[in-house]
Amino acid sequence: MRLPSRAVMLIAVAALPLALTACSTGSTTNSGTGTNAKPAKAKDPNSGLLTGTQLKKALAPASAFPSGLALESDGSADSGGQFLSPSSPKTGKPDCTALESTSWIQVSGYKGGVSFAQNGYANKTEEVDQEIDAFQGTTATDVMKALRTVAAECATYTDSDEHATVKLTGTSTAGLGDEAYTMTLTSGHWENGTTLIAARSGGSVVTVLSTAGGDNGAASAKKVTTTILSALKK
Repeated sequence: MRLPSRAVMLIAVAALPLALTACSTGSTTNSGTGTNAKPAKAKDPNSGLLTGTQLKKALAPASAFPSGLALESDGSADSGGQFLSPSSPKTGKPDCTALESTSWIQVSGYKGGVSFAQNGYANKTEEVDQEIDAFQGTTATDVMKALRTVAAECATYTDSDEHATVKLTGTSTAGLGDEAYTMTLTSGHWENGTTLIAARSGGSVVTVLSTAGGDNGAASAKKVTTTILSALKK
């Protein structure tokens, strides 16, 4: 099961704060100095974040993916050179089946960052998807916390496609970015399991899904994640 690319979602462009220039009225203050202070310039909440165009360049290249997989053109998308409006997190029980889909970061309750880039490679039986989302402030840390909660809530759930029982195991993963969490999905009705890795680098969250390889996609998912994190550090 695959969710639609974020390219088909409504994109709201966030307006950047404008600095206001104070105008002199010609009047004098009580002290007689005639000086009017200019209002402080609002801090840009997107300062230091990468745009979708920049994040696209940090996505792992074809060489980082297993041989035999081809780029899926309908799964490639990014937010371009402008930032999106931040979305409020959705509360309530997560849709566990979304963990099997592209843009699975949305199972955290967050639709995504103020900028993003994504694509995926696949053949008839395997797929590897990658996405980078940039968040304002400390939201990236909140997303990681939410994903850990999802792992606990979705420890066992029913696959909507085959109505099969899926088991999820999750663990913190050292050596990937500022923090990382890995989830493995398995089912007796599947030929192979799925590995999901979420890794934070500053205000960006990298999410990778892989079903490629006999190890439930673990090695290929880690390789793509490591490649992206290295690119974000440059």
